Amino acid sequence: MQQSLTFADVEQAERRIAGRTRPVAVAPYDSGEVWVATEFMQHTGSFKARGAVNFLAAHREAGTLPTAGVTIASGGNAGLACAWAAREQGVRATVFVPATAPRFKVDKLRGLDADVRLVGTEYAEALAACEDFARSAGALASHAYDHPLIAAGAGTLVAELLALLPGLDTVVVAVGGGGLFAGVATAARRHGLRTVAVEPSDCRALNAALAAGRVVDVPVSSVAADSLGARRASEMALHAARQDGVVSVTVPDGEIVKARQLLWDQRRVVVEHGAATALAALTAPGGYRPDPGERVAVVLCGANTDPSDLVG
Repeated sequence: MQQSLTFADVEQAERRIAGRTRPVAVAPYDSGEVWVATEFMQHTGSFKARGAVNFLAAHREAGTLPTAGVTIASGGNAGLACAWAAREQGVRATVFVPATAPRFKVDKLRGLDADVRLVGTEYAEALAACEDFARSAGALASHAYDHPLIAAGAGTLVAELLALLPGLDTVVVAVGGGGLFAGVATAARRHGLRTVAVEPSDCRALNAALAAGRVVDVPVSSVAADSLGARRASEMALHAARQDGVVSVTVPDGEIVKARQLLWDQRRVVVEHGAATALAALTAPGGYRPDPGERVAVVLCGANTDPSDLVG
């Protein structure tokens, strides 16, 4: 897989997805310069729709969409986006998810006419089964995060944020395998913006890769693991994280839970723990602290969650 993205990749994605995805909206988070980007209102409830549309549209343009359809391994959100985009393109989707995936995500996948295969207890096991299926069935293999078309699609967020927030300085994003981060950081760097990459302390594939100087496997144990539980970051993400203007932050699970509850208490916004991870960078002790006057957009990347554990 290519190790870096170019801004041209993101620009091509902007053309492909135009009119096919929902433009992001923003809302003030406080009385200062912090805004939240409500990407949880995207098709299928997460930013993943951007990359899925770009991936399938690019293969449609190239004439490389096979009759066997598309297949992907996912903790849930990428599978939902892939299944939705495949249905829009009139092709079949076979989605491999860990047996531990939330039931409501599995039900939503089936509601999108996906062939759902439950395999193992972690994303890595579902991915191995997906790769085997792609080889044997001749299906087009997509990826939850480690593909340039997927990451470039995610990067289309930046142009939309800049149109809504002139003078934007910083974009804060949660990181699992790094597709959203790689796309956003690539576009943000072109526009002179800082990118803050936020991970759970017990699910820190990118942060660990930066420390080691190479991608490494990490343990996966976090309340946000269903969406951020990649064992390793992509080479694309590591390459992007090594560039100027990137800050890596980790936050403990307790602060992620608090940030999610805070969004509900103060805004009546329901997001998944992975989305709350980005906000936790600003609310957790020792997290990211913007400078006075720094204009910040926090990407709330998904809302595919069971809200029954929210209090009040």
